[in-house]
Amino acid sequence: MTASLRLVLVWAALMGLLALTIGASFLPLGPVLPVISYAIAAAKAGLVLWFFMELREEGGLARLAGMAGFIWLAFLLTLLAADLTTR
Repeated sequence: MTASLRLVLVWAALMGLLALTIGASFLPLGPVLPVISYAIAAAKAGLVLWFFMELREEGGLARLAGMAGFIWLAFLLTLLAADLTTR
């Protein structure tokens, strides 16, 4: 598979996840909606990290730095959700 075809497929997957996000926002899911939205956002961020930032071709330290940022963001969003639910 050529690199340009791979990027087009990843772009199509991101557009599909965008459509899924928009579709999920109109469903009456109640308190489950943020969890679904965060899961879709995590999938989109993972695709961007792995393909567009080319972490799949980098060594261990670059992957560690990319994943540390991703995990830190997830940690902060968890704390935000905990703060909002206790108010």
